[in-house]
Amino acid sequence: MKPAVMRLCTLNRGLLTHGRGLTQRSQYTKNHGPVHIREVRDKLREIVGVSTNWRDHVKAMEERKLLHSFLAKSQKDLPPRKMKDSYIEVLLPLGSDPELRDKYLTVQNTVRFGRILEDLDSLGVLVCYMHNKNPSVPMSPLSIVTALVDKIDMCKQSLSPERDIKLTGHVSWVGKTSMEVKMKMFQLHKNDEFLPVLDATFVMVARDSENKGPAFVNPLIPENAEEEELFRQGELNKGRRIAFSSISLLKMAPSPEERNAIHELFLSTLDPKTISFHSRILPPKSVWMEDTKLKSLDICHPQERNIFNRIFGGFLMRKAYELGWATACSFGGSRPFVVTVDDIMFQKPVEVGSLLFLSSQVCFTQDNYIQVRVHSEVSSLESNEHMTTNVFHFTFMSEKEVPLICPRTYGESMLYLDGQRHFKSMSVPVTLKKDYPVEP
Repeated sequence: MKPAVMRLCTLNRGLLTHGRGLTQRSQYTKNHGPVHIREVRDKLREIVGVSTNWRDHVKAMEERKLLHSFLAKSQKDLPPRKMKDSYIEVLLPLGSDPELRDKYLTVQNTVRFGRILEDLDSLGVLVCYMHNKNPSVPMSPLSIVTALVDKIDMCKQSLSPERDIKLTGHVSWVGKTSMEVKMKMFQLHKNDEFLPVLDATFVMVARDSENKGPAFVNPLIPENAEEEELFRQGELNKGRRIAFSSISLLKMAPSPEERNAIHELFLSTLDPKTISFHSRILPPKSVWMEDTKLKSLDICHPQERNIFNRIFGGFLMRKAYELGWATACSFGGSRPFVVTVDDIMFQKPVEVGSLLFLSSQVCFTQDNYIQVRVHSEVSSLESNEHMTTNVFHFTFMSEKEVPLICPRTYGESMLYLDGQRHFKSMSVPVTLKKDYPVEP
């Protein structure tokens, strides 16, 4: 593994484990130790006050209306919190719990990354509820949901299904109604030390008790220079997201350099035997973008609902990732390894009973990297109208060099450029180890 990759993993390692920033940790962690992964969803149901029985969900949501009076009228009415107040450790005991291990196991004896995405989503929500906890109110009046997966960076492809995993998380930045959550994942090694595996940044938003409008969250006060740097980075991340959105290819034309690159790519597909823009040939070691597509359909059953009786965002991420992985595997001809997940925007909630349509395709390649885009849309059983809910971006690395991607149409050219932009936003180049790769 390249040193640059290790720096990415250990940059904030001290803050999240044994460092100066959170040495005191949260009161819950001090009193009870790490939370078992099975307890996370149970704690969320307890905080929100919802029933585990689907038939009671309407009654439970009606009862939450009564919590509306506990919402703050202004952020100034809420007491400030510290980063250690929201800090949580979650244990995923794969090494000591064979039944749990089967849920995370692939046929190649590796860890299912799609399951990890589900756990990160649940942990991010729980972290935010800890930040906004009001001891005088038994149930939280807030409805906290995932708005954006800003970035997930894999910094070590050595996840064993026979060793325990620890997840940590805390709120690192706060706006008026939104919160940034930093999460890390570690795996136990032979020397009984948890070593870093993954860095993740999620953005969560607070809604009112009926999940119909925004709600204020507790402000955040950094306690030292390390935490101040994390808070400052949260501000920078917000600015970066705004800037990236402002130059979206759905809003603005490509840059001059991008236009030239697309034109060169187009010229490389013209048949030299004819003088025509309509006669197209595939360059050597290339694949037409339209030939890389894979699709899937899922029925959204109550089993996959979240605490607000919508479809769990982690489930959507897992299904999208698994289809994206299959697309990269089919395209590259070998097992791909996930490197980065970024810019997953949750545009619309998915209702229970919806039909979930996923469409995946390779939109950019370079050397042995594969950039995959997965488009998610839903329709109800009563209507044929399809609505986009998410667009997922995954960067994979293949064991061998992969073909180049050639777009045929202008729309595909925009997908190519968008994929290239996401690929270039990757933190550092990555060299992957072959032992215990991360798979669906």
